[in-house]
Order: sequence, then C-alpha cells, then structure tokens
Amino acid sequence: MNETRPTPPPPSPTDPQARWLAIVSGEKRGPAAAAARCFLAHQALLYRVALAIRNLLCRLPGRVKHAPGPVISVGNLTVGGTGKTPMVAYLARLALEMGKRPLIVSRGYGSRSGRPNEEALELERLCPGVPHVQNPDRLEAVTLWMTDNPCDVAILDDGFQHRRLARDLDIVLIDALRPFGFGHLVPRGLLREPLSALRRADLVIITRAELVDGAAVARLRSALATFVRADTPILVAQHQPTGLAMLDGSRRPAEWLRGRRVAAACAIGNPEAFRRTLGRLGARIEVFETFRDHHPYTREDLARFADAARATGAKTLVTTGKDYVKWLPLLREEPPAALEIAAVEVAMRLVEGEDVLRSRVSVLWR
Repeated sequence: MNETRPTPPPPSPTDPQARWLAIVSGEKRGPAAAAARCFLAHQALLYRVALAIRNLLCRLPGRVKHAPGPVISVGNLTVGGTGKTPMVAYLARLALEMGKRPLIVSRGYGSRSGRPNEEALELERLCPGVPHVQNPDRLEAVTLWMTDNPCDVAILDDGFQHRRLARDLDIVLIDALRPFGFGHLVPRGLLREPLSALRRADLVIITRAELVDGAAVARLRSALATFVRADTPILVAQHQPTGLAMLDGSRRPAEWLRGRRVAAACAIGNPEAFRRTLGRLGARIEVFETFRDHHPYTREDLARFADAARATGAKTLVTTGKDYVKWLPLLREEPPAALEIAAVEVAMRLVEGEDVLRSRVSVLWR
C-alpha cells in the first residue's frame, strides 16, 4: 500500500528530525540524500540482526515474566506518534467506567531528574487521579505497585517492544498517515520491527483515520490483514479535537480557530498530523515550526517563536496538549505580549469496533 507522504517542514536548526524524515521518506533528492539512505540502510541491517537476537532470547524459558494482575499493552510498530497517549487515556477511563482501578506504566523517556515527562503530565491532565509510574523496567514497576497497592489492571504506554513483561491484551496502533514506516527499519525508515511482528498483536487499531479518505482506510485494513493472525480484529479510530485549553485557564471550542491566523509549533513524532488537524479546523497557519520529539523547550525557543508569529501578523500561538504542559511553566513566568496561547485537546474515538475493544477488556476480569 502506498503511504500518505507528508511534506516535511523545511529543515531548520531546531529540527534534525525533519531533515531525517525528508531523507528516509524520499522527499529529499540528490546524490547526498541517496548516499545518506545507503548508509542508513546499512545501519538498519545491523539493527535487524540485533532484533533477531533479542527475539531468540525472548523464547528462552523463564525470560518472559507475568505480573500479579492483568496487563494491557498499548504500542506501535513505528517511531513517532501514533496516538498512544490518547489511547492509554481512553483505556484508563474505560477501566474506571467498569469500576476497576487502573495503573499507567511508562518508560519515562525524556524525563529529567526523576520528574514526570510530557506524556505523564498530559495523562495526569487527561486522567486525574489515575496513578502513573515511570520506570524503564516495566516488570519491576508493575510488580511493586500491584504488590503494595490496590490495582485491577496495568496499562503499558509504549509496551509492544517491551517483551520481558507478559501481557493479557496487546494493542498495536497503526497511523493511517504513514502506516508502514516508509518500508524500512530504523534508521533507514520508521519501523521499529518488521511488519511480521503484527502476529503478536491481539488488536490492531488504525488511528488518525479522519486525516485520510475512506478508500485509504479500506486499503490499509486489507493490507494489515495479510500480516495479523486470522483472529485479530482491526479497529478504526479518529483523533477528535475536543476543545482548546487557553493560558488563562479557560476553554474554548475547537471551532474558535476557524479563520484565525495562528502560529503553530510542536515537538511530537508526527508533526504533519498536527498540521492537518489545524487545517481541518479551519485555522490559517502563518508559521509552523517543528522541534524534535521530546524537545525540552526553553524561554529562548518560545520568545523566538512569538517573534516569528508577530512578524506574520498571527495573533495566536497554538500547540498540542503534549507540548502545552512543557510550555506552561515558561509562559507563566513570562507570557508573550499581545498573543493568545491555545492548546488543541484531542480524544481517541473508536469509529469501528468499540464493542470489540470493550469486550476484550472486560474479559480480563472474568
């Protein structure tokens, strides 16, 4: 299946990720780009060998351990954003709705000095009161928590490649915009594992379906069916903007952006998805700046971004919820003059197969 090939943002000193994407996607042409792709393909071959060794080790007796209680993993096959945070929030709220006590567990990538990273801060905002433990050793984190605290289910954020911990439900998210990672393993492409790894999945969910047409979703579903087990359901989800969080603490409907001149910035795995979301909301994007995923923003970053916005006549700075939690401490100290700040809040909405997911989750406690 052909992938939707996003137009990467212009390369800039702030975003080496965009320059890499331009190379691996084939957007950047010429002898230098071709040489870079050749080098990256060699590195990807070494990565494939390492994966094969790891997979062999996972088959050794006693290598995979079971937690004291049920475990749900939410993961993906590609680097970059596929909607794991909204999906984890969806599952946590679903468990609460079913009268259960969920725990969220993540690696804590990008956290500093033991402080929560942006995903943890965003999940705290989306799921207030749900405990969240960040620990690279997910098995240790789940075991210790379930031993000492009441807990009915652990939800692993980005857990598909964490093979050491057994899981009762393995959910894999596939981004409709670039589902197959440009056909190559990292660093030549975006794939963290070969597509054959989908045979481990219990559920596959196509995300961001709202950003492509129905025919593209149907083709993607058909392509995925050749990789998953025959009994693995393929669900479809959309990222639905639910409103805007404003710096003054108020909320506005997402439609408030329609026709508004905005400067947008993000540091996420798939910035093109954010750009398209703003376009669907009718925003007039005057500036679109990207930073590498998990970028630690500075006052200088935001000051320069605000200056770029004013130079174009934009009146609003807009970002993602994941970025907003990192902006807040800086903005509260020194809010930019004459500019409004808005964060687009999104929620996962299953448009095909919600009953299947609910059934698979509820069976964990039978």
